[in-house]
Order: sequence, then structure tokens, then C-alpha cells
Amino acid sequence: MTTYRVGRLVTPDDVLENAWIQVVDADIVAFGRRSEGMPADGKRPEDLGNVTVVPGFVDIHTHGGGGSTYSTTDPEEARKVAAFHARHGTTTTLASLVTAPLDDIVSQTACLADLITDGVIAGVHLEGPFLSAARCGAHEPTLLRDPVADDVTKVLSDAVKMVTIAPELEHGLDAIRQVVDAGAVAALGHTDATYEQMIAGADAGATVATHLFNGMRPFHHRDPGPVGAALNDERLLLEVINDGLHLDPQVVRVALAAAGVNRIALITDAMEATGMPDGRYKLGSLEVDVKEGLVTLAHGKHSIAGSTLTMDVSYANAVKAGVSLVDASRMASTTPAQAFGWYDVGGIETGKRADLVLLDDGYVVQKVMRAGSWLD
Repeated sequence: MTTYRVGRLVTPDDVLENAWIQVVDADIVAFGRRSEGMPADGKRPEDLGNVTVVPGFVDIHTHGGGGSTYSTTDPEEARKVAAFHARHGTTTTLASLVTAPLDDIVSQTACLADLITDGVIAGVHLEGPFLSAARCGAHEPTLLRDPVADDVTKVLSDAVKMVTIAPELEHGLDAIRQVVDAGAVAALGHTDATYEQMIAGADAGATVATHLFNGMRPFHHRDPGPVGAALNDERLLLEVINDGLHLDPQVVRVALAAAGVNRIALITDAMEATGMPDGRYKLGSLEVDVKEGLVTLAHGKHSIAGSTLTMDVSYANAVKAGVSLVDASRMASTTPAQAFGWYDVGGIETGKRADLVLLDDGYVVQKVMRAGSWLD
């Protein structure tokens, strides 16, 4: 049992100044304000200084980082990605795979399954190949396919927790039902759907909109399309890439005003160049160029191709834009965790796993605890 004194503690409902938190093994067992008393456990509390403690970040959409990728059959490379993002405060994550031949997706998923067993990642997200060619972004268009039942069955496994599907594809709605029936989350994205087709996707059981605005037919005041449907439909969790590059900050404000913090999940969509110098990299089978943090396809159309964002920067961007610490923590931790039924993480509450991120006054990560242990 260890009790820590901290500057402030961000809970799901409040910011506790001059606070303390007590951890036993992997769990949070108590917390409060020092002015209201601290537990007398016979041990001197450990003073962590004037830091802001927020819950570990939950990123449900990331492809790589630190020079490594999840699209691999080398489990050690995948572990490097998870370790890189953990140093930036991400203590729960899905490993996202880009479009590839079905056999490659199956092999990559099998590689990642061991990381799930070891508790390194929470599952696998298949972002492709069941996407719209018109909105494929950084996915190889020749590998995209209609989600017929046999193909969906081939890529599904216990490791797969989310699959992105364009609902307007011929077998799109059937595939959404198939994914949901298998116990995974169906997400709507990389789509040229109409408003009605997007709603039909939610009717079929989809509960997530993959990186809202990006990889979707744009919103128009006479044709609201998938963006308008996602903003209006309360059944959908909205992924947002809050790096200032994918979305103008004012667009993020629009999404917040329309949907609220309980329906928005901050994600990174990070790829292997995250944390690395500018240059040429790979995203799946495609070459991309990174310049001043912006990732674009190296050949053909210069679509944005993933990001170099980390969750700590996304969180800081939200707070610096005027979002409260409590609301930023909901979007970065609580909301995505609840959407996937991960009720043991995502907030500073008694009984939850002790996943803590220590931030300085500029919201830069100073230290990270995962399951009660400090990370190197």
C-alpha cells in the first residue's frame, strides 16, 4: 500500500486540489483532499510534487509510433509501439491495422494476440479492407473489398475488438451485423455514405464513427452526409484527431457543441513516424512523407496518412483550447473506455486500475503509472 501526495487530482466529476491517492497492488483504493484528512497507514506518504494527476489515456485508434508499427508479425516490434505510447500516458490501447491482403491481416492479428494475453494491448482494430474506394485515404485502393460474409469471418477472431466498415458497400450492413454478433464493435468510416446510409449503419449495430470528418464525404448544408449523421445520432461515439492538422480547432469545438464530451473520444491515429524525425516512412504498403508533423502520401494524391500525434499532446491541445481538465479526461480516458465496456480503467475512482499520468503545469508528462507500477 502506498499513499501519494499530489498537487491536484482529476476525477470524473471534479478537480481535487492538494490531493492524495492511495494505491494497493494494481488498484486505486482511496483518494481525497488533504484538507479533509489522509489515511493513517503507518507509512510516510510519498510526495510527487505539484503535479496534475489524470487517468491513464485510452487510445482506441493507433497504428504505430517510435519507429515501429502494429502492422507486423514481429511481436517485439509491436511491443515497442505500445511502450512508446505508454511513455506518453496511453495505458490502454487498441492496435490498429491498415488495409492489407486478408492472409496478412490474419497473421498480424495472430501476432498481436499474444500482446493481449500479456495485457500490453486491449485488442485489435481492423481499419480496412472493408472501406470505400472513394474515401480510402492512406489505404491501398487495390486491396479494398466488399465485406462478404466469408471474408469477414476470415479476419474476425477473439483478438479483434473493432472493425471499420463503409456502410454503403453492397454487404456493408450485413457485415456490421456480423461483427456485432461476434462480440466486436462495428465502426463507420472511410465512407462516401449518404446521411441515410450512415444512419442505417447505426441501425445495424455500429457504435463508433472512425475519425470524424476525416475519410468521410464532407458535410454540406444541403447534403449532411456521414458527418451530419454522426453528429446527430446519439448511438455513435465520435473519434477525433485533435492535432490541429486533421481538424481545425474550431471544427473540434463544433463537434463538442453538437455531441458533448460523453460522445467524443480523442484518438491519435498515430503511425510509425510518431516521435521520429521528418522523412519518408511506410504506412502499411504505402510510402508516406512526414514534414513538421504532417503525414501525407508520398505518391499520387497527397492525402493525410495517419498522424504523429500522442495522447498527451491531444489532451494538452484540448485543455489549452479551453476544455476543462475533467472534460478533457472524459474524452481521453473515460468515454472511450466505457464505449468498449472497459470499466476497470478510464478514470480515477476507487476500485479501478491504478493507471495515472502525472502532468506539469504545461501538461507535459512527467511520470506514468500503469496497473500500480511506474513505467521507466
